[in-house]
Amino acid sequence: MQPISSAVPSPTVRKVALVSLRGDREFRKVRSHGQVIRTRFFQLRVTDYRPRYGEVWRPRAIIGIVVPKKTLKRAVDRNRARRRVHEALRTLPGLPPCRAILSPAALVLDAPFAELQAALGKALGSFDPKAKAGNRSGPGQAGAGKTGGTRAGTRPVKGAQ
Repeated sequence: MQPISSAVPSPTVRKVALVSLRGDREFRKVRSHGQVIRTRFFQLRVTDYRPRYGEVWRPRAIIGIVVPKKTLKRAVDRNRARRRVHEALRTLPGLPPCRAILSPAALVLDAPFAELQAALGKALGSFDPKAKAGNRSGPGQAGAGKTGGTRAGTRPVKGAQ
């Protein structure tokens, strides 16, 4: 009979404390300034780590996992997807210091765990904190003032030429 060993994690897998992104304000900041990385398993919106006002500088990964009802209808599936992604992030060695929002796709439920973990590692590794997010102006905002023409179905304003 083999002696029962204590539950000690293997030395190759380093456990990383994973902090959750909390509060509407933090989510809005990441959504507005984040760099988008898309894979077939998830969409990741990442910004660099900056401490909040008055907070001590402790670089760490602060990640919010959001699974909308539109992606997965059943709460059981949403929770399972969230748990799988959280565990893949937790066991991933060497998370970069960042703030991120991760939205898993339905494929996360059926994907092999190693493949999901590899995709997360590759996506977080490709994040460049120096790169700026793209131009966020919506349709009709960029150049619509002085140089924009008339749109279909609208009349020109009197005296404007």
